[in-house]
Amino acid sequence: MALKTFVKISSVNNLSDARYCAGMYVNLMGFNLEDINPNYTSPEKFQEITEWLSGLEYVGEFDASHPDTILETVRRYEIQYIQIQELAHLQMLLNTGYNIILKQQIREVKDIEKLIALAPGLKENGVVLLLESDSLELRSEYIQLIKELAQKTVVLLGFGINPTNIEEVLEKTLVKGIALNGGDEIKPGFKDFEGLADILEALELDE
Repeated sequence: MALKTFVKISSVNNLSDARYCAGMYVNLMGFNLEDINPNYTSPEKFQEITEWLSGLEYVGEFDASHPDTILETVRRYEIQYIQIQELAHLQMLLNTGYNIILKQQIREVKDIEKLIALAPGLKENGVVLLLESDSLELRSEYIQLIKELAQKTVVLLGFGINPTNIEEVLEKTLVKGIALNGGDEIKPGFKDFEGLADILEALELDE
């Protein structure tokens, strides 16, 4: 079984999410590695979770840590990607041996337009751009701008998608793939996957 597009799962913090998503053949699994974050995953917990998994790569997710702190932290984890939000930190993390994901919050049209201007440099340095938003819906103007952006660099889309529109969104935006969020277990071993599972099942390729 495989999925129709590239998928990253963000903020994984429990074995239920991890095993389910690995079984659905997602490509990347992200863990927050900042100890002040509610979703923080310690090196010990990371090891406990990932020893059950195979066939995917891991992302260390950071919100505001300085690059020096990030590089010191990731030495304790077996990860292949570093995800950051601060554009100013990008240059210090290039050429460190890790793949880089730059997460950006989209609040208005101008945010995407600014990223379009930066896109050639991101592509040249192999940086994956992850778009997220707490409020926006995927109106036609945003879809067109995301398409323009995705033609210039590698883009993962992390908002505005659901089981009903996912295939249309992928076709119209030309993004490389999508990013979905994990979450807390109801109790150990029991998880309500809600929309996450619905979207992944909508992406399953027919055998």
